[in-house]
Amino acid sequence: MINASVLRAAIGASFLLLSAALTPALAQAPAAGGGEYQVGDRLAAPAGGAVGAFREISWDDLIPADWNPEAFFADLRLDELGDNDPRAMEALQRMREEWDRAPVVERLAGERVRIPGFLVPLETSGEQISEFLLVPYFGACVHVPPPPANQLIHVIPDKPVPAGWNMLPVWVEGVMAVGRVDSEMGVAGYQLRGMKVEEYVDTEPLPD
Repeated sequence: MINASVLRAAIGASFLLLSAALTPALAQAPAAGGGEYQVGDRLAAPAGGAVGAFREISWDDLIPADWNPEAFFADLRLDELGDNDPRAMEALQRMREEWDRAPVVERLAGERVRIPGFLVPLETSGEQISEFLLVPYFGACVHVPPPPANQLIHVIPDKPVPAGWNMLPVWVEGVMAVGRVDSEMGVAGYQLRGMKVEEYVDTEPLPD
């Protein structure tokens, strides 16, 4: 049975994507394995604009302007839940259901976009990854519960990427589609044909 501390951790992880104040700019990609990142770390938001035939977008662009993800938490009384309280499991299940049906931005369908994120493998063959989820912060779907569906992108790259890129930050360029894909790691609200996948490097300095 889940305890209240696990529920608080899950909700805390979910709030990471809701607060711009918790979006640190990271200087560059770490060595294989992501050892320099902590759970919840996010990449610097793209400056926007076009890079070749692709428009740079941020994870905020995937959230409808009229969606209020905090509404679900309004009636939760976490301080009233003790460990092994069955209401904690119920609340976590409700949160998961709300996240899985989170609305998407329909107008993104068909757009050629470029977005940075962390790679979570779904299908591997030998030393290559042929299918993955792109997630907005380190540890999503692995160390913490998956974020809402509108913060998960299911990617099938034109060319498989190295297996060593597991949980590394990458840039993905491709054509966006809108539609839910259910996987063992979470429900993605977007699909992306990954025409180009490359390691993420940000030359901007770390914030003070």
